[in-house]
Amino acid sequence: MDDLLDGDDRLPSELDERVQAELQSGERLLWVGQPDPMRMAKQALPAVLFGIPWTAFAIFWVAGAATMMGGFGGEDRPQIPGGFGGLFSCFPLFGLPFILIGLAMLTSPYWLYRQAKQTCYALTDRRAILWQSGFWGSVNVRSYRPDALGKMTRTDYADGTGDLIFEELLTLNSHRSSRATMNTTMTRHGFIAIRKVREVEMLLRRVLLPDENEGTIEKA
Repeated sequence: MDDLLDGDDRLPSELDERVQAELQSGERLLWVGQPDPMRMAKQALPAVLFGIPWTAFAIFWVAGAATMMGGFGGEDRPQIPGGFGGLFSCFPLFGLPFILIGLAMLTSPYWLYRQAKQTCYALTDRRAILWQSGFWGSVNVRSYRPDALGKMTRTDYADGTGDLIFEELLTLNSHRSSRATMNTTMTRHGFIAIRKVREVEMLLRRVLLPDENEGTIEKA
């Protein structure tokens, strides 16, 4: 395999400009690529499955609350005591945030697909670089030099794509309620959902980690 490994497709001009602007003097570009949008969208399937009953229940709750409130206030209908009629008339609106959360879960495949189209990866003779779109047009750039790639792992998927994981960040989250709860979130950074993952790994190891053995392989 040559030192220069072509990416899956030519990068869109906007992403190509980002890559070229990031390169340092004398730095040689060896490979560029993007995540497979469909693979990224499939990652949201659990959220969609959870979002279906969530959204259905939220809509049912709002409809039920609106129906209940419709039974108050008329001449022949019971009155809400204490002058709180105006406040209670807004009661169904408390369910709207839950509907919005449900819609976000149901549409998450679209947003992940769109994010993948705005994400790109590059491998140079000095480092591995990630560009990932964020909120409000921001772009997160991560750079990994050889000393940060020693624990790299690879995951192969049945559809031929794969992940090269450079870094795993564990975040501890706490929730304050009647009973304090703690949970953790694992975030992975690397070349996610790329094609030709084995070839890219071989090139990376030969150029940046020439003295390392092949890394850990996971199959999914």
